[in-house]
Amino acid sequence: MSFKARQTEITLKIAAAAQQLPVLGSGLWFHHDIRDNFYYASYLFAAAADHPDLLPFEADEAKQTAEAVLLEVLRLQDRDEASATYGHWPLHLGNEPRGAAPNPLPVELMGSLMAYFSDRYRSQLSAPLKEAFDDALAHVYRSRFYSQSDNVFGHHDAKYTAAKLILGQRFGDAALQEEGRRNLQLTLDNVRRYGMHEYGSLPWFWHWVQAFTCAWQLSLDEEDKGKLGEMLDFLWNERALFYLKGAFVGAHSRGLKHDIPRDGNVLHDYVQFGDFALPEAMPRTEYAGFLYYEAPAESRKRALEREEPAEVSRVITKQSGSAFVQLHSYVYITKDFAAGGVWERYEEFDNEQHRWDISLPVDSTDGVNTAYFFHPSGTDALQDPRHQTGHSEVLFHKNTVAAIYRIPAGAQESIVGVLPRAEWLCERRLLLAQVGRVYLSVHIMQPYTLETLADRCLVTSEGALNGVVVEAISLETAESLGLSGFEAFAVNARQRSAEWSAGEASGVRFTAIDRMELQLGVKENGEILRLIGGSPVLFT
Repeated sequence: MSFKARQTEITLKIAAAAQQLPVLGSGLWFHHDIRDNFYYASYLFAAAADHPDLLPFEADEAKQTAEAVLLEVLRLQDRDEASATYGHWPLHLGNEPRGAAPNPLPVELMGSLMAYFSDRYRSQLSAPLKEAFDDALAHVYRSRFYSQSDNVFGHHDAKYTAAKLILGQRFGDAALQEEGRRNLQLTLDNVRRYGMHEYGSLPWFWHWVQAFTCAWQLSLDEEDKGKLGEMLDFLWNERALFYLKGAFVGAHSRGLKHDIPRDGNVLHDYVQFGDFALPEAMPRTEYAGFLYYEAPAESRKRALEREEPAEVSRVITKQSGSAFVQLHSYVYITKDFAAGGVWERYEEFDNEQHRWDISLPVDSTDGVNTAYFFHPSGTDALQDPRHQTGHSEVLFHKNTVAAIYRIPAGAQESIVGVLPRAEWLCERRLLLAQVGRVYLSVHIMQPYTLETLADRCLVTSEGALNGVVVEAISLETAESLGLSGFEAFAVNARQRSAEWSAGEASGVRFTAIDRMELQLGVKENGEILRLIGGSPVLFT
């Protein structure tokens, strides 16, 4: 299936969902987020305009519904030039959308996408909607929301840069367009030198991709288009490194509930790579059905051909005040699973650093596709397992992750594990299961309880000192080692049980499936011991 066919599939699916939505008294479908109204209406209009013969409903009527919702969205813009939020839209609409307070977030991405949508479908828009888009974009341009003094090279800045290029071209503002060019070059220089400090951060990574793809598709200047292509090549090269059949593997600096513990924000991956089934749930529709830039051939090959395991190491540079801090990420990726994360704890927003996990392809389970443990930073860990403290140390070796948790007095003395739904064999301080084409073993220092939910299994283990070793072995690898079947795998896992130690130097010894001896220890003074095959772990 081509990328165009996959985009059409997404468009028709979202359009069908939009057509069935009841229009509320406000003239909108949703009050929780204005952007969903814009996205769903865009898809409904596009389906009626581009694929009328493929619709199970009347195209002209669908187009009218989409136009009515789009007009209502545009009406919610703050058009008072004296207002501090001039040019902005509200985000959460509440009970009375027309009275909702404007927010700086929607215009960052939605503004550029509006320019793209109104340009692409200009000949098919009704006169009132065409005029409404032109007026709204003029207010966006005059608001100068994109003129920010500090550039920290994050997703906000990426969207400001794209907006400068798009709006500068649209309104003939040569100075603004030139400023966008300078910002683009600075951003390229920064990410090439320091990497992306928003490592694995979804959906913000996709905001980079959408903003710069939007600018690339609208650009009429060949030099600008070439430089935007360089930026997009960088982004897709980065994505391909940490890609496994829809999963975004390795550590994440931040994530929303549909990013962790289940990879749900997959539409751009689906369009680009298409090596997994389009899921029924699409929590982030955004503009994957409209925007496309082909990833470099080598990146696509790397992402799609995982016959040989690969180790991916990256240095991530974070700015903390005036100082720079280096983090080291590591992921071991095979065609069936990936294992790894980031060696160092960093204080990300709302304790959302996702330190490590075992990742599986998104369509290999009927629920969550990750396995990980953490010490919760809040009390809602069972409902929202994204927020974790820094009371842990880790060791990564290929298909194995070890973690030790020394929890100080006064903190919650338990750790939580999130596992894919499976028929877990629960033994004394050991959990075993087969998930898809992978065997998983979980060695736990302290006693535990396991609860099976609709889309995941949750493990709770008490104790101020705790630890886990999680190992993933593909069925193919197990077979090559003479482990034919689950019981043979289980016998082997029991024979290699983790050796735990407590006291002044707490830790674990474990012999991995490749016979490498791993040792992780944490002393009371905070000193960390990490040995692989008897040698200390060195970061390069």
